[in-house]
Parts: sequence; structure tokens; C-alpha cells
Amino acid sequence: MTTKQLCLLGLLFFLISYLLFSKVLPNFQKPIDFAHWFNLIGACLLFSFNYVFPKNKLNSLASVVTTLGIIAHIGLCTIDFIMSSFGNDDLARAELSLQITNTPAILYPFVIVGPSLLFIGLSLHALNFIKTKTVSASMVIIASFAIGFSFFVLKDGVYMLLSCVVFTLGLGLLLFKKEENVLISK
Repeated sequence: MTTKQLCLLGLLFFLISYLLFSKVLPNFQKPIDFAHWFNLIGACLLFSFNYVFPKNKLNSLASVVTTLGIIAHIGLCTIDFIMSSFGNDDLARAELSLQITNTPAILYPFVIVGPSLLFIGLSLHALNFIKTKTVSASMVIIASFAIGFSFFVLKDGVYMLLSCVVFTLGLGLLLFKKEENVLISK
């Protein structure tokens, strides 16, 4: 499997996870938390984006930020797997949630700031193309902010899903930018 194919597979898994998070589909998350498994695997596969874009200082920074975001996604998914393991025990889930909220060393890197770094890192990768592929790069950058806004402010799964569709589409278009240029020049 090529690096670009791994990137596409990561985008697909990530998009499926957001489809499941949005609750547009009926809930078939029992006995397995499919949304977080797709999110976890997708985030790990998105690591491949660190190797497909031009190598420069911005790419180096974007790679570090993307990697930190992936690590945070792994932590967040782990927390969510533990939460789902409580089943119908809402009291235990609330106690764990309170413990996490009262522990800044877990809350900020794995719940609030950390997972956002994945979107910021991929947006920094996209920033490399803001002059040559303005629309695709802008899709990624704007949609990454929209995902965060829909999650933290609006708490709206459908808007988050739509933002993720734009985000993944923009990255997909950037991923195959060279092939488009070859076709145009022929």
C-alpha cells in the first residue's frame, strides 16, 4: 500500500468516525464502540500525511504538530473506550468524567488542546499550498476551525460531520494535486 493510499484510508476511517459521532445513523455502537475505533485507526493512518507533502520548514512544524495531535487522539479514544466500558453505569461514567475534568494533566493534552493539534497540523500542511491550490487549502483550514467550533461551541454533530466532509475533501484534493497538474499540461 502506498503512502497516499494510507492517507486516503485514514481520511475514510476518520470521516466514518465522524458520521458515527454525528448520530445521523441509528446507534449500533453496542457491544463495540465503532466510532472511536474508526477514529483511532483513522488518526493513526493520518500520520502518513507527514510524508507526502513537500519537505520544508513549515512541513517539519506541521509534522510535529500532527504527530502530537495523533498521540492526543490515541489518549482521547482510550478515555472514551474506558467510558463506554461502564455500560449503563452513568454514575461511574460521571465520576470518571469529573476526575478527568479535575486533572489538568489529562484534560488539556488529551481532551481539550491535544486532539485539536491533529487538525492544526494538517491545516499547516495545507498552508503549503495556499498560493497554488487556494481553494483546497482553504477548505482544509476553514473546516478545521469549523470542526472545533461545532464540537466545543455548538455541540452539533451534524455540523461537525459536514465540516469533516469539507476537511477530508480538501485534504484529498491536495493529496492528488500533482496528478491534476500533469493532466492539465498534456
